[in-house]
Amino acid sequence: MKDFEISRRRFGYLMAGVAASTMLPFPLRAASAATGGSAVAATFPGNWEDAYRNVLTPVLKKQGFDLTIAPAMAQDQLAKIMASPGNPPYDTLLMSPGQMTIAIQNDLIQKIDPSRLKNWSLLDPSFQGEYGPTVTVEVNGIAYNPDLVPRPKGYRDLFENPAYKGLVSWTGFASNTAVMAYTEIAKIYGTGPADMAAVFKLFKEHPEQLKGVVDSTNHQMTLFQQGEIAVFMCSTSNVARLKSLGLNAEFVHPETGSPAAPVNIHLTKGSKNLDAAYAYMDAAISQSAQQQLEQPPTEMFPTNKNVALTPAISAYVTREQLKTLVYPDWTEINKNRDDWIRQFDTLVAG
Repeated sequence: MKDFEISRRRFGYLMAGVAASTMLPFPLRAASAATGGSAVAATFPGNWEDAYRNVLTPVLKKQGFDLTIAPAMAQDQLAKIMASPGNPPYDTLLMSPGQMTIAIQNDLIQKIDPSRLKNWSLLDPSFQGEYGPTVTVEVNGIAYNPDLVPRPKGYRDLFENPAYKGLVSWTGFASNTAVMAYTEIAKIYGTGPADMAAVFKLFKEHPEQLKGVVDSTNHQMTLFQQGEIAVFMCSTSNVARLKSLGLNAEFVHPETGSPAAPVNIHLTKGSKNLDAAYAYMDAAISQSAQQQLEQPPTEMFPTNKNVALTPAISAYVTREQLKTLVYPDWTEINKNRDDWIRQFDTLVAG
């Protein structure tokens, strides 16, 4: 793994995230330290937050632990623990490889002790990370409303087929879902996944696409519900959520391949509640919890091998198909991400 040092610009972005996002976990840390039987778990907002609170909190309560689910995007999780590394506001983090790499290189997370997880042996070796278990694999592609637009074949259609003009939404390079899509588009229109000059040129040639840029996938889902957009880059769980709300939404595997990212729970360096943190981690990979999490509206891909895939998840991806998905080079992405963010933000601002 190449050395990576977070830049001043990037640190500035992260600190801005702290100011803009909820500061709830900090007072919660004091409460956790007082009880001694609590864990503060950072979890993605929205679907993840609701699912983990409803499924995992009761499990830990039965074991005598309190679990506080603290919603925060991965970038904000990083910002908050970097702001207080000696007294981390979370006991555990939830991250994909891009943020995990930064967390490791800045000594923010620690290797786990697998012997403390009774469900560890039920994970495929590829899901047994030394810095924490993989709880699901997010499979990314394209969501579309078949009432408004035809089924796209892939990313090229979104720029070249007039049927999609003004109906596609994008987010910036701080989003893992977005950056994975952009690396795939760079392969199509450029020389490879790091050729973002080709992607920026493409957006300049299609300024109508820039009008659909918003700040997050959650924002896109709201616009989709309101009928203001018909297409956005997403994970299968985003489509499952929309379907659970009664919306006509479908998922497309791009013809060039579907980007994917494993999602892991990580133990923060300096966590003061190891027993509760390990109990939470173990519950998240248990057969019972993953059987619940693979049901609508979350439909998370289960990593526990004792959990059979539902027909709905199998329609998206099977265990055998996991190896055929596109797994980005996050070291390369992290090396360039600051510059890509700056250039894209400038482009969007005009």
